[in-house]
Formats: sequence, C-alpha cells, structure tokens
Amino acid sequence: MSDLPMNPRAIHPLPFEPSFEQIPDDEAQTSKELAETLHTIMETTFKDNGHANRSVHAKAHGLLRGQLTVLDNLAPELAQGAFAKPGSLAVVMRFSTNPGDILDDKVSTPRGLALKIVGVEGPRLPGSEGQVTQDFVMQNAKAFTAATPKSFLTTLKMLAKTTDKAPGLKKALSAVLRGVESTIESMGGESGTLKSLGGHPQTHILGESFYSVVPFLYGPYYAKLAVVPVAPSLTALTDQPVDLDDKPDGLRQAVSEYFDQQGGVWEVRIQLATDIDKMPIEDASVVWPEDLSPFVAVARIDVEPQAAWSGDKVREIDDSMAFSPWHGLQAHRPLGGVMRVRKPAYEMSAGFRAQHNGCPMHEPR
Repeated sequence: MSDLPMNPRAIHPLPFEPSFEQIPDDEAQTSKELAETLHTIMETTFKDNGHANRSVHAKAHGLLRGQLTVLDNLAPELAQGAFAKPGSLAVVMRFSTNPGDILDDKVSTPRGLALKIVGVEGPRLPGSEGQVTQDFVMQNAKAFTAATPKSFLTTLKMLAKTTDKAPGLKKALSAVLRGVESTIESMGGESGTLKSLGGHPQTHILGESFYSVVPFLYGPYYAKLAVVPVAPSLTALTDQPVDLDDKPDGLRQAVSEYFDQQGGVWEVRIQLATDIDKMPIEDASVVWPEDLSPFVAVARIDVEPQAAWSGDKVREIDDSMAFSPWHGLQAHRPLGGVMRVRKPAYEMSAGFRAQHNGCPMHEPR
C-alpha cells in the first residue's frame, strides 16, 4: 500500500545522545511566558462563550475511533516503543485547525491531527504514570514554523492579541492571504507564516498528511512521525477544494458526510534521524531530508464508517480528553526546546478546561 522504499534496513539510524539537546539558561522563563500567553487566550475565549476551549487547536472538525495495527516483521530499529510488537490497539483521532478561538472555517488556517493510541506497554513519562496511552500531536506541515522556543513565543504573543477580535476582518484577510499563498505555490514555493495567519488553501482536511513536525525519542534513536492517508477514497480528497460558502462549520460537515458513507485507512510512518547536523533537534524549523532517511510505514490505522460528530463524542473526546505528546512512553519522550517549553502549557490547558467545564480529564483504558 505504501509507495515508500521497502528496505528500511538500508537506513542506519543515529543513536540519540543527551548532548544533542541544548537547554538555554533562560528556557524556564520562556516556558513560563508561553503558558501565561496561552492562559490569556483561554481566559478570553472562556469569557466570550462560557466554555473552556483548548488554547490552540480549539475547533475540532472530526472525532473518530478506530484501530491501529502495528505491522509484522519491522526492522529492529523500527520496532520500538508503541510499535515494538505486532498487534492491534484502539485509537482516537481528533482533526482540528490551529487557532485558539472558534472561527468561521473561511478563516483558513493549518490543520492538526491528535492521535491517542490506547493499550501501549512500557515505562511511562513523568506525569502519565498509570496510564496506557501514547499521544502524538501533528500538523499538516513537515517542520514547525518557529525555529526556537523564543521565536515561537513571539509569534504566539502576536496571535494572542487577535483572539476574539474582528472575525469579519479575519475572513477578509484570510481571502487575501490565500491569494498570495496560491501565487507563491504556483511558483514552487510555500509560506508557513502566511498559512498560519489564514492563507491556508480551502481544501478537504481528510486529504491531508500530518507530521509530528518536531522530533521525539524512538527507543535508542530519535525520529519524526507522519500519518498519511492511503485509502483511495481519502487520497482522492488531497488538495480538493471544499465548499465553505455560508458554511461556518463546513470542514466538520465535510468530514461527517464522508464518514457517514465510508471508512478510511492511513499509514503511520517513521523517519529515523541519521545525521545530527541535517536532522537537528533544537531547530524545529528544519525539514529533515527524505533522501537521507525516508518515512517508513510501521502501522496502519483503520476507521470504520461512523458519526464523526455527535453530542456523545464531543463530551467523551473533545471535552474530556487531553492530547499531549507528554502522555506516553519514555521510549517516545519529546525532544527539543519547542517541546520542552510546551510541557507546562499542555498541563495548564488541561487543568483549565477541567476546572472551568466541571469535567475532569480522563485517559481511556
């Protein structure tokens, strides 16, 4: 099913060394300011609508349950952590877009996919003891828009000031930015910044490939992860325009219409790092070269036809679950400054939602 090279044994992954992570002296302050900025976004949106939303990726477009099957006969370097042994595990998938306020879908921004694998075994990361889940949080981009925690914080502070401001203006600006982005792409380029500000093409979210964008431990190695649609009914939606005219929740409607009729299949793929200079940990903006190390399939996700949006699912998944890359196994510890500074923010966000919505977070078993 995969169009990727089927000889991952030709890849020689680089063992992770603690020296690959470089922690600046003022990182704790950056982390504190990041959590405060995200808290401000949550307070603003809660004051506006009386419901505590996530500080980023607040708006979900599809909530799905499915099965993840770890592939047989993986090369030893690929059989690590959650993918260490063949078998099937339950998964939860949450498709979203990245702003912290609930916007009309015509404000077209990058898309996200949060994946929760249920039933993994192994030593846990601090704070997730006693759980049996492994979360991966992804975007439809191969690298992060900001290189460092400080540049990420600067961008976030700018975006926080626009929370709940001028929704009509945001729609108009989004249309302008989409035109500029379209011109850049027609010349073979791409701008992550323009996309993040509202210039993302108005395409079907189910045709997207999603990436962890930042690295994490992969057993003794380090890697990035991708979730890529492989069912022909999904790949047919890649880059396909979706009608959002007079449909503020058009993406949600499109996802629901699809899963009312049929299921979907994705591959989970891993890109093992082979070169610390070309595949750095502390610069999150670097796209790792796939000619050095391609993404290789380690698992398949199957989702049956189902209601992709319902009151029960909103309560069980959207309101009662938190997705954090720090929910998981020591074998998949997040790496790099961008991930380190976000750990307290993930915890703050889950706590704020639990407190203000009167609904404690729960991890499925």
